Amino acid sequence: MSLSVRGLTKRFDAKTAVGGLSFDVARGEVVAVAGPNGAGKSTTFLCLAGLVRPDAGTIAFDGELLGPERGRTIALIPETPDVYPMLSVWEHLAFVAALTKQQPGWEARAETLLERLALSAERNTLGNALSKGMRQKTLLAATVLGGAPVLLLDEPMIGLDPLGQRELRAIVADLRAEGHVVLVSTHLLESAAAMCDRMLVVNRGALVASGTIEELRARRGDGSIEDVFLDVTRS
Repeated sequence: MSLSVRGLTKRFDAKTAVGGLSFDVARGEVVAVAGPNGAGKSTTFLCLAGLVRPDAGTIAFDGELLGPERGRTIALIPETPDVYPMLSVWEHLAFVAALTKQQPGWEARAETLLERLALSAERNTLGNALSKGMRQKTLLAATVLGGAPVLLLDEPMIGLDPLGQRELRAIVADLRAEGHVVLVSTHLLESAAAMCDRMLVVNRGALVASGTIEELRARRGDGSIEDVFLDVTRS
């Protein structure tokens, strides 16, 4: 297994947001993380990305424990896509290329990402003039260009138009084929089922169900993934 999480725990005062969460994700696997509001999905992603310090637990990649500085290994696109207001779309990509020491020729890959995400016409638009969907696409392009082996996508479909959603699914499929680890937090269960290999269902900071989409549906006699979700999060 490529990404290994053991006993991940985060408390905020008396509230346990994430309680002893453990799971593995292999290279070339796309895994959905689903759960109701307040289940601990975003906190889990923030802990994995090193933006929030967990109270307990370990995070390892390819057998090596990761310390707080792990931005080269794990990249997060948060639910609220914040960009630099005075950098253009292209300048965001150039900044990430410099930060991650991309090899010469990165510009061609960046141009391809802009075309795929229908951002070419916005390449010179400043961040403060971008819509939420455009900001999200900019972060997606920059994150993919950066080449981190583990990508965390927090509610990536929200704010994207149908074309953007379709291209996101295609990019995630490419990342899978290239051997990346991809975790997708989402409320859109059927979209996640179509895009992901497995699903982890969390509730109150704990893992309450996991398996392939087929395995989870079999729990309800091939019912819908929404039925399974409601069963395990209400119990």
